[in-house]
Amino acid sequence: MIHKCLFPAAGYGTRFLPATKATPKEMLPVLTKPLIQYGVEEALDAGIHTMAIVTGRGKRAIEDHFDISYELEHQIKGGSKEYLLDEIRSLIDQCTFSYTRQVEMKGLGHAILTGETLIGDEPFAVLLADDLCAADGAGVLKQMIEVYEKYQCSVVAIEEVPMDQTDKYGIIAGDLVDDTNDTYRVTDMVEKPDPKDAPSNLAIIGRYILTPDIFDILKETKPGKGGEIQITDALLEQARQGKVIAYKFKGRRFDCGSVEGFVKATNYFYELGQQ
Repeated sequence: MIHKCLFPAAGYGTRFLPATKATPKEMLPVLTKPLIQYGVEEALDAGIHTMAIVTGRGKRAIEDHFDISYELEHQIKGGSKEYLLDEIRSLIDQCTFSYTRQVEMKGLGHAILTGETLIGDEPFAVLLADDLCAADGAGVLKQMIEVYEKYQCSVVAIEEVPMDQTDKYGIIAGDLVDDTNDTYRVTDMVEKPDPKDAPSNLAIIGRYILTPDIFDILKETKPGKGGEIQITDALLEQARQGKVIAYKFKGRRFDCGSVEGFVKATNYFYELGQQ
């Protein structure tokens, strides 16, 4: 069973400036709910109750969001708007939240390594809140945990992307091991390759199940593209031992790290609420 979900949430969100100058990008709302709340709900749906969040300077709003606001609740208690806090109160009641700070921005691999103190020696999920996923049935993390339970190794979520966009993602190559469930045994991974160098168009998105040995690998991983410690490079070490499965998830992903993706997500969830 996966008990903990790690949320790397220390990035600056520069693509959304000036909105993110004083507001964490993870707190940008799609309709009335911040991105990170969607992520916590997805993790809870997967049976995870311990949320470990890697934050940074200026991210205090995340901690405040997952806490009781006595003044606000007193102000609206008994009124017509009290129900609007039902969802977040339910999360606060069901989940435990812990936090640590990433002092320097050195890439996703470094952010995950920073979270080791919150995770310990056990397999765990990683969720990037600006990849907002929607699924008709089980959420993406719940789907991935089922894959993990079968293969007992690290799992990455993938989707097909246009070949001319491979330089925006970590790209995998692999051998199909279950065509009924779209799972691959990963043989190679490349971080943001040029289209001419990409081994496929199967791109890793912001959902992972990682085994705890990833921390020791990350400690030995040297900075890669952009001078950052890439989780892709660390996963490649596991993949060389046959210990990484890529899973083409069922559902839809919105890249809410981009303005275009954020608008698409807003429109999608608005139309969904009208049905």
